[in-house]
Amino acid sequence: MNIIGNRKPLGIYIHIPFCLKKCSYCDFLSATALEEEMEQYFLALEKEITAYADLAFSYSVQSIFFGGGTPTFPLGEWLAQIFFELQRVFFIEEGAEITIECNPETVDLKKLQLYRKIGINRISFGLQSTEDHILKKLGRVHNYQRFLTSFLWAREAGFSNCNIDLMFGLPSQTLDGWEDTLRKVTALEPEHISAYSLIVEEGTLFFDEMEKGQLLLPGEEEEYKMYEKTVQHLEEAGYRRYEVSNYAKKGKECRHNLIYWSGKEYLGLGLGASSYINGIRLQNTTDFKNYLENSRYLERLYIKKEQLTKRSQIEEFMFLGLRKMAGISKAEFQKKFGYTVEQIYKKVLEKWEKSKLLEEDENRIWLTQQGILVSNVILADFLLEESEEENLIFKK
Repeated sequence: MNIIGNRKPLGIYIHIPFCLKKCSYCDFLSATALEEEMEQYFLALEKEITAYADLAFSYSVQSIFFGGGTPTFPLGEWLAQIFFELQRVFFIEEGAEITIECNPETVDLKKLQLYRKIGINRISFGLQSTEDHILKKLGRVHNYQRFLTSFLWAREAGFSNCNIDLMFGLPSQTLDGWEDTLRKVTALEPEHISAYSLIVEEGTLFFDEMEKGQLLLPGEEEEYKMYEKTVQHLEEAGYRRYEVSNYAKKGKECRHNLIYWSGKEYLGLGLGASSYINGIRLQNTTDFKNYLENSRYLERLYIKKEQLTKRSQIEEFMFLGLRKMAGISKAEFQKKFGYTVEQIYKKVLEKWEKSKLLEEDENRIWLTQQGILVSNVILADFLLEESEEENLIFKK
């Protein structure tokens, strides 16, 4: 285990739940708010950070991620104060990755310069598409030109590590339009690109439209061609695919997300944020008023506190690890759980290797390119049944 002194590594996520406008596809915990409400939230967030002072002593922070919502929507000074409080309470490693998600419409050069000045060193732009008619359908408040301006401002402000989020399988999107988006984005040479296919989630405007038969999406074959073009174009442009939907230039993989996918510890701060600390899964309240009243009292803040069993930890290790192109490490599995991966999953591995959807060598196990396409089906097979044989293994 990588420990600095006696400190364990940690990632921190800070949820900023405010947006200028709710997007049509978004099911995240976010909403519009008055300035007074946002100010109250940031004051409560400071109190929650302070409440973790005892826990902070045991950890060394490797990454911080401001997500949302739209973290760049509220005043930059409020976010700066949160960052200063994090620095006061936690030991933040030199060279830690510190990311902020950005809606292009909510920043200017001055605000970006402030972020860079306080120590934020990575920015993630939610572009989604370079086609303005699609951005309008998505409910995005920016157009492509506004994104370009904001991206160039970020470079001018000193951001040398930029991500751009893209989506395919969108309403009215064509394969030609998606190829054009990929060409334009890679021409900007961001260090990292995330490319996701649209998933219509319940509770969104898109879901309501789909239920009414009003949401016109590309067909399955067209979406598959978009997926193939994504992989081909980004790899040819020098982006290494290191996770199902994420591509990076060498050495620019998102360290914070790798903490999640590698089953390492992280602390979530803010409304609805989740944590994984010492084998315990925690989730904060999703009620705004409750959060404001109880942010300094951690036990009152949690709506979920679950000690994960070894069985659950093993399942999560496989679910999350197989999202990475490198897959899971056999040695790490055995070190972490005391069993070889074959002891637990011999039949499952044989089944999917025979179908050529899973591969392994003496060190690692990973999904094939075809396996990635049906990953949900494969990963469901790594749920462990409480059979007599498995119970005997876990009791050893």
